[in-house]
Amino acid sequence: MRRLFPVTDETVTDRTAADRTASDTTAGPADEGGAAPGARGRSPGGHGWSPGGHEWSLDEIAEAYAYPEPRPGEPVGWLRANMVSTLDGAAQHDGRSQPISSATDMRVFGTLRALADVVIVGAETVRQEQYRPARARAEFAERREAAGQGAAPAIAIVSASLDLDFSLPLFTSPLVPTLILTGAAAAPDRVAAAEKAGARVVTAGDGMGVEPARAVRALAGLGHTRLLTEGGPRLLGQLVAAGVLDELCLTVSPMLTAGGAQRIAGGPAVAVPQRFALVSLLEEDGFLYSRYGRV
Repeated sequence: MRRLFPVTDETVTDRTAADRTASDTTAGPADEGGAAPGARGRSPGGHGWSPGGHEWSLDEIAEAYAYPEPRPGEPVGWLRANMVSTLDGAAQHDGRSQPISSATDMRVFGTLRALADVVIVGAETVRQEQYRPARARAEFAERREAAGQGAAPAIAIVSASLDLDFSLPLFTSPLVPTLILTGAAAAPDRVAAAEKAGARVVTAGDGMGVEPARAVRALAGLGHTRLLTEGGPRLLGQLVAAGVLDELCLTVSPMLTAGGAQRIAGGPAVAVPQRFALVSLLEEDGFLYSRYGRV
Protein backbone atom coordinates (compact mmCIF):
# COMPACT_ATOMS: atom_id res chain seq x y z
CA MET A 1 0.00 0.00 0.00
CA ARG A 2 1.31 3.46 -0.80
CA ARG A 3 0.22 6.89 0.35
CA LEU A 4 -0.84 9.26 -2.42
CA PHE A 5 -2.22 12.07 -0.25
CA PRO A 6 -1.32 13.99 1.83
CA VAL A 7 2.06 14.38 0.13
CA THR A 8 4.83 13.58 2.60
CA ASP A 9 8.44 12.41 2.50
CA GLU A 10 7.01 8.89 2.58
CA THR A 11 4.92 9.65 -0.51
CA VAL A 12 7.96 10.90 -2.41
CA THR A 13 9.96 7.83 -1.37
CA ASP A 14 7.13 5.57 -2.52
CA ARG A 15 6.94 7.35 -5.87
CA THR A 16 10.68 6.90 -6.39
CA ALA A 17 10.36 3.22 -5.51
CA ALA A 18 7.37 2.88 -7.83
CA ASP A 19 9.32 4.37 -10.73
CA ARG A 20 12.23 2.06 -10.02
CA THR A 21 9.93 -0.98 -9.70
CA ALA A 22 8.15 -0.13 -12.95
CA SER A 23 11.45 0.14 -14.85
CA ASP A 24 12.65 -3.13 -13.34
CA THR A 25 9.49 -5.06 -14.12
CA THR A 26 9.03 -4.00 -17.73
CA ALA A 27 12.29 -5.56 -18.89
CA GLY A 28 10.67 -8.68 -20.23
CA PRO A 29 7.36 -10.54 -20.43
CA ALA A 30 6.31 -12.84 -17.63
CA ASP A 31 6.77 -15.97 -19.75
CA GLU A 32 10.50 -15.17 -20.09
CA GLY A 33 11.05 -15.21 -16.34
CA GLY A 34 10.43 -11.51 -15.71
CA ALA A 35 7.48 -9.91 -13.96
CA ALA A 36 4.49 -8.87 -16.01
CA PRO A 37 4.54 -5.18 -17.01
CA GLY A 38 3.28 -3.00 -14.20
CA ALA A 39 3.64 -5.70 -11.52
CA ARG A 40 4.49 -4.56 -7.98
CA GLY A 41 6.04 -6.31 -5.00
CA ARG A 42 3.50 -7.67 -2.54
CA SER A 43 3.30 -10.08 0.34
CA PRO A 44 2.48 -13.76 -0.28
CA GLY A 45 -1.06 -13.01 0.90
CA GLY A 46 -1.36 -9.92 -1.30
CA HIS A 47 -1.79 -7.64 1.71
CA GLY A 48 -0.54 -4.11 2.10
CA TRP A 49 2.86 -3.90 0.39
CA SER A 50 4.11 -0.56 -0.84
CA PRO A 51 6.14 -0.35 -4.09
CA GLY A 52 9.28 -0.26 -1.93
CA GLY A 53 8.48 -3.68 -0.47
CA HIS A 54 7.25 -2.48 2.95
CA GLU A 55 4.13 -4.17 4.24
CA TRP A 56 1.85 -1.84 6.19
CA SER A 57 1.25 -3.17 9.67
CA LEU A 58 -2.18 -3.01 11.26
CA ASP A 59 -0.77 -0.32 13.58
CA GLU A 60 0.18 1.82 10.58
CA ILE A 61 -3.27 1.40 9.05
CA ALA A 62 -4.81 2.27 12.41
CA GLU A 63 -2.73 5.46 12.60
CA ALA A 64 -3.82 6.42 9.09
CA TYR A 65 -7.48 6.09 10.14
CA ALA A 66 -7.26 7.34 13.73
CA TYR A 67 -10.33 9.14 15.08
CA PRO A 68 -9.84 12.78 16.08
CA GLU A 69 -9.12 13.28 19.77
CA PRO A 70 -12.37 13.88 21.70
CA ARG A 71 -12.93 17.42 22.90
CA PRO A 72 -13.33 18.04 26.63
CA GLY A 73 -16.83 18.45 28.00
CA GLU A 74 -20.03 16.69 27.05
CA PRO A 75 -19.36 13.58 24.91
CA VAL A 76 -19.99 14.20 21.21
CA GLY A 77 -20.13 11.41 18.67
CA TRP A 78 -17.89 11.40 15.57
CA LEU A 79 -19.64 9.43 12.84
CA ARG A 80 -17.69 7.92 9.98
CA ALA A 81 -18.96 5.67 7.21
CA ASN A 82 -17.01 2.89 5.53
CA MET A 83 -18.21 1.89 2.08
CA VAL A 84 -16.93 0.37 -1.16
CA SER A 85 -17.91 1.33 -4.69
CA THR A 86 -16.96 0.21 -8.20
CA LEU A 87 -15.74 2.65 -10.85
CA ASP A 88 -19.28 2.88 -12.20
CA GLY A 89 -20.84 3.58 -8.81
CA ALA A 90 -22.11 0.15 -7.73
CA ALA A 91 -22.05 -0.45 -3.97
CA GLN A 92 -22.92 -4.13 -4.35
CA HIS A 93 -22.86 -7.02 -6.80
CA ASP A 94 -25.58 -9.65 -6.53
CA GLY A 95 -26.79 -7.86 -3.41
CA ARG A 96 -23.50 -8.05 -1.49
CA SER A 97 -20.40 -5.89 -1.17
CA GLN A 98 -17.91 -8.76 -0.87
CA PRO A 99 -17.55 -9.42 -4.66
CA ILE A 100 -16.23 -5.88 -5.24
CA SER A 101 -13.91 -5.88 -2.24
CA SER A 102 -10.33 -7.14 -1.81
CA ALA A 103 -8.11 -8.65 0.86
CA THR A 104 -6.62 -5.26 1.74
CA ASP A 105 -10.06 -3.66 1.77
CA MET A 106 -11.06 -6.24 4.35
CA ARG A 107 -7.97 -5.37 6.42
CA VAL A 108 -9.04 -1.73 6.38
CA PHE A 109 -12.60 -2.84 7.19
CA GLY A 110 -11.36 -4.80 10.20
CA THR A 111 -9.13 -1.95 11.37
CA LEU A 112 -11.97 0.59 11.21
CA ARG A 113 -14.10 -1.78 13.29
CA ALA A 114 -11.29 -2.20 15.79
CA LEU A 115 -11.06 1.59 16.24
CA ALA A 116 -14.79 2.08 16.80
CA ASP A 117 -16.90 2.01 19.95
CA VAL A 118 -19.96 0.94 18.02
CA VAL A 119 -20.81 -0.16 14.47
CA ILE A 120 -24.16 1.14 13.19
CA VAL A 121 -25.87 -0.90 10.50
CA GLY A 122 -29.29 -1.08 8.88
CA ALA A 123 -31.55 -4.08 9.51
CA GLU A 124 -31.68 -5.01 5.81
CA THR A 125 -27.89 -5.06 5.62
CA VAL A 126 -27.82 -7.35 8.68
CA ARG A 127 -30.07 -9.74 6.79
CA GLN A 128 -28.31 -9.55 3.40
CA GLU A 129 -24.72 -9.58 4.63
CA GLN A 130 -25.34 -12.18 7.35
CA TYR A 131 -23.85 -9.97 10.03
CA ARG A 132 -22.07 -11.51 12.97
CA PRO A 133 -20.91 -9.94 16.25
CA ALA A 134 -17.67 -7.98 16.23
CA ARG A 135 -14.85 -10.04 17.70
CA ALA A 136 -12.00 -9.17 20.02
CA ARG A 137 -8.69 -8.95 18.19
CA ALA A 138 -5.43 -9.38 20.08
CA GLU A 139 -3.62 -7.04 17.66
CA PHE A 140 -5.77 -4.12 18.83
CA ALA A 141 -6.22 -5.05 22.51
CA GLU A 142 -3.57 -2.65 23.81
CA ARG A 143 -4.78 0.21 21.63
CA ARG A 144 -8.41 -0.28 22.71
CA GLU A 145 -7.45 -0.48 26.38
CA ALA A 146 -5.45 2.75 26.13
CA ALA A 147 -8.47 4.44 24.54
CA GLY A 148 -10.74 3.24 27.36
CA GLN A 149 -12.64 0.89 25.06
CA GLY A 150 -13.95 -2.61 25.67
CA ALA A 151 -12.59 -5.68 23.95
CA ALA A 152 -14.77 -5.24 20.83
CA PRO A 153 -17.24 -2.71 19.43
CA ALA A 154 -20.96 -3.18 19.89
CA ILE A 155 -23.19 -3.64 16.85
CA ALA A 156 -26.12 -1.20 16.75
CA ILE A 157 -28.93 -2.16 14.36
CA VAL A 158 -31.26 0.54 13.06
CA SER A 159 -34.76 -0.93 12.79
CA ALA A 160 -38.24 0.59 12.97
CA SER A 161 -40.06 -2.74 12.94
CA LEU A 162 -37.58 -4.89 14.91
CA ASP A 163 -38.30 -7.60 12.36
CA LEU A 164 -35.09 -9.44 13.19
CA ASP A 165 -34.08 -13.04 13.66
CA PHE A 166 -33.17 -13.19 17.34
CA SER A 167 -31.63 -16.65 16.92
CA LEU A 168 -28.70 -15.14 14.98
CA PRO A 169 -25.24 -15.01 16.61
CA LEU A 170 -25.65 -11.21 16.85
CA PHE A 171 -28.06 -11.92 19.68
CA THR A 172 -27.07 -15.35 20.96
CA SER A 173 -23.29 -14.95 21.23
CA PRO A 174 -22.08 -11.34 21.06
CA LEU A 175 -19.02 -10.35 23.06
CA VAL A 176 -20.90 -7.18 24.06
CA PRO A 177 -24.70 -6.86 23.95
CA THR A 178 -26.12 -5.89 20.57
CA LEU A 179 -27.96 -2.56 20.49
CA ILE A 180 -31.16 -1.86 18.54
CA LEU A 181 -31.95 1.73 17.63
CA THR A 182 -35.67 2.24 17.08
CA GLY A 183 -38.52 4.69 17.55
CA ALA A 184 -40.79 5.21 20.54
CA ALA A 185 -43.74 3.77 18.57
CA ALA A 186 -42.05 0.40 17.96
CA ALA A 187 -44.30 -2.59 18.63
CA PRO A 188 -44.06 -3.47 22.35
CA ASP A 189 -44.03 -7.22 21.67
CA ARG A 190 -41.04 -6.86 19.34
CA VAL A 191 -39.22 -4.70 21.89
CA ALA A 192 -39.90 -7.34 24.54
CA ALA A 193 -38.64 -10.09 22.22
CA ALA A 194 -35.44 -8.15 21.52
CA GLU A 195 -34.77 -7.56 25.20
CA LYS A 196 -35.51 -11.20 26.01
CA ALA A 197 -32.89 -12.15 23.40
CA GLY A 198 -30.34 -10.03 25.28
CA ALA A 199 -30.34 -6.93 23.06
CA ARG A 200 -30.43 -3.42 24.47
CA VAL A 201 -33.18 -1.36 22.83
CA VAL A 202 -32.38 2.35 22.51
CA THR A 203 -35.14 4.82 21.63
CA ALA A 204 -33.94 7.39 19.09
CA GLY A 205 -37.14 8.79 17.59
CA ASP A 206 -40.66 9.83 18.56
CA GLY A 207 -42.43 7.79 15.88
CA MET A 208 -41.74 4.43 14.25
CA GLY A 209 -38.42 5.40 12.70
CA VAL A 210 -35.04 6.52 13.97
CA GLU A 211 -33.97 10.17 13.86
CA PRO A 212 -30.25 10.14 12.95
CA ALA A 213 -29.23 13.10 15.13
CA ARG A 214 -30.96 11.55 18.13
CA ALA A 215 -29.29 8.22 17.44
CA VAL A 216 -25.85 9.85 17.47
CA ARG A 217 -26.64 11.69 20.71
CA ALA A 218 -28.10 8.56 22.32
CA LEU A 219 -25.01 6.50 21.49
CA ALA A 220 -22.70 9.25 22.75
CA GLY A 221 -24.73 9.30 25.95
CA LEU A 222 -23.91 5.61 26.39
CA GLY A 223 -20.22 6.44 26.03
CA HIS A 224 -19.96 5.51 22.34
CA THR A 225 -18.35 8.54 20.70
CA ARG A 226 -16.29 6.76 18.01
CA LEU A 227 -19.09 5.80 15.66
CA LEU A 228 -18.81 3.74 12.48
CA THR A 229 -21.55 2.93 10.00
CA GLU A 230 -21.21 0.27 7.32
CA GLY A 231 -24.52 1.12 5.67
CA GLY A 232 -26.36 -0.08 3.81
CA PRO A 233 -27.12 2.56 1.20
CA ARG A 234 -30.55 3.41 2.59
CA LEU A 235 -29.19 4.07 6.08
CA LEU A 236 -26.24 6.05 4.76
CA GLY A 237 -28.62 8.15 2.68
CA GLN A 238 -30.61 8.97 5.81
CA LEU A 239 -27.47 9.94 7.70
CA VAL A 240 -26.31 12.15 4.83
CA ALA A 241 -29.72 13.82 4.53
CA ALA A 242 -29.72 14.52 8.28
CA GLY A 243 -26.28 16.13 8.08
CA VAL A 244 -24.75 13.95 10.82
CA LEU A 245 -22.00 12.25 8.82
CA ASP A 246 -18.56 13.60 9.77
CA GLU A 247 -16.37 11.40 7.61
CA LEU A 248 -16.52 8.99 4.67
CA CYS A 249 -13.96 6.23 4.18
CA LEU A 250 -14.57 5.06 0.62
CA THR A 251 -12.78 2.25 -1.16
CA VAL A 252 -12.93 2.68 -4.93
CA SER A 253 -12.76 -0.77 -6.51
CA PRO A 254 -11.19 -0.98 -10.01
CA MET A 255 -14.17 -2.90 -11.36
CA LEU A 256 -17.10 -2.22 -13.67
CA THR A 257 -20.39 -4.03 -13.09
CA ALA A 258 -23.08 -2.07 -15.01
CA GLY A 259 -26.58 -3.21 -14.04
CA GLY A 260 -28.85 -1.52 -11.54
CA ALA A 261 -26.91 -1.95 -8.29
CA GLN A 262 -27.42 0.61 -5.55
CA ARG A 263 -25.04 3.49 -4.99
CA ILE A 264 -23.37 3.82 -1.58
CA ALA A 265 -26.15 6.19 -0.44
CA GLY A 266 -29.82 6.03 -1.41
CA GLY A 267 -33.04 7.84 -0.70
CA PRO A 268 -34.17 11.39 -1.48
CA ALA A 269 -31.57 13.88 -2.68
CA VAL A 270 -30.36 16.61 -0.32
CA ALA A 271 -31.39 20.15 -1.23
CA VAL A 272 -27.79 21.39 -1.39
CA PRO A 273 -24.87 19.00 -2.05
CA GLN A 274 -22.63 18.63 0.99
CA ARG A 275 -18.95 19.37 0.49
CA PHE A 276 -16.29 17.07 1.93
CA ALA A 277 -12.51 17.52 1.78
CA LEU A 278 -9.94 14.83 1.01
CA VAL A 279 -8.05 13.86 4.18
CA SER A 280 -5.94 10.99 2.85
CA LEU A 281 -5.62 8.67 -0.13
CA LEU A 282 -3.92 5.28 -0.23
CA GLU A 283 -3.53 2.85 -3.15
CA GLU A 284 -2.83 -0.82 -3.72
CA ASP A 285 -3.38 -3.00 -6.79
CA GLY A 286 -5.60 -0.35 -8.37
CA PHE A 287 -7.86 -0.02 -5.31
CA LEU A 288 -8.06 3.49 -3.88
CA TYR A 289 -8.64 3.91 -0.15
CA SER A 290 -9.93 7.44 0.36
CA ARG A 291 -10.85 9.33 3.50
CA TYR A 292 -13.00 12.46 3.29
CA GLY A 293 -13.99 14.82 6.13
CA ARG A 294 -16.88 17.23 6.31
CA VAL A 295 -15.85 20.82 5.52
